[in-house]
Amino acid sequence: MTYEPVFIPVNGTDTLHMMRIYRDPEGPPVLMLHGAIENGTIFYNESGKGLGPYLAMNGYDVYAADLRGRGGSYPHVSRRSTYGQTESITEDIPAFMNRIIELRGSISQRWVCHSWGGVLATSHLVRFPGHIKNVKSLTYFGSKRRVSVRNMHRLVYIDFIWRYLLTLASKIFGYVPSSRFGLGIDDESRKSHAFCVRWVEEKEWIDPQDGFDYGKAARGVTLPPALYFAAANDLSLGHPSDVMDFIRESGDHPYRHVLLSRENGNLHDYDHVTMVAHRDAVRDHFPEVLAWLAGQAGHAQ
Repeated sequence: MTYEPVFIPVNGTDTLHMMRIYRDPEGPPVLMLHGAIENGTIFYNESGKGLGPYLAMNGYDVYAADLRGRGGSYPHVSRRSTYGQTESITEDIPAFMNRIIELRGSISQRWVCHSWGGVLATSHLVRFPGHIKNVKSLTYFGSKRRVSVRNMHRLVYIDFIWRYLLTLASKIFGYVPSSRFGLGIDDESRKSHAFCVRWVEEKEWIDPQDGFDYGKAARGVTLPPALYFAAANDLSLGHPSDVMDFIRESGDHPYRHVLLSRENGNLHDYDHVTMVAHRDAVRDHFPEVLAWLAGQAGHAQ
């Protein structure tokens, strides 16, 4: 297996990173996009574990992206970082997509996303519908845009930690140093966190920076076929009911929804992280991802 870093300058100061993982460099390209307070290592490590290496071992040409300031992208997010999720949607994602096109040509890409990465990916596609033709399919793990579920887990993780504690930290440090406090894999810019907080709370799916109405745009496009995974033990970060709400607000498109649970025959009641990181996933639901990417799995709707 080959691990090959790919760097992409996006302006005079910032450079994006993707880890390319492959056995067959001519395999179908897969772009993997992480969520908030994460980086691309949610999908891989260099010992060969994770969804990225699993797909590469099965013939795919994998590109695990790091959004601006995260992972191998540089400079690392800091109080000087003025970018946020609008730049992720309008600049970073097209930069990743276009570099894969430069490397591999106009072969259709498969996009695989975890958590907020799915929200950013869908936001990009509904804002730039001309790019839909470049994407063969979508696979989302625990992706939700708004958190409407009410329970104790939400009070702790969304209301207290995400909305209050990390907002306070962003005011003190000028960015969200979540990795310092063991609250995430990576850090987040102050602007990116603030916009995410708004989307999690607000019914309207509107860009806080320029007013673009993603909800309205989604009703006028048809996304690529999408496979949505939800996890039975994901109590607020990607609650199954919130995943379904995200499917509905993403417009009329072919999709399949899978709830990972013992009741449905899975090995575990997975949570928000273990649905992509558990060692048993390779013999549980990762083969379902392979079938979907190969176009062998039918659509539920």
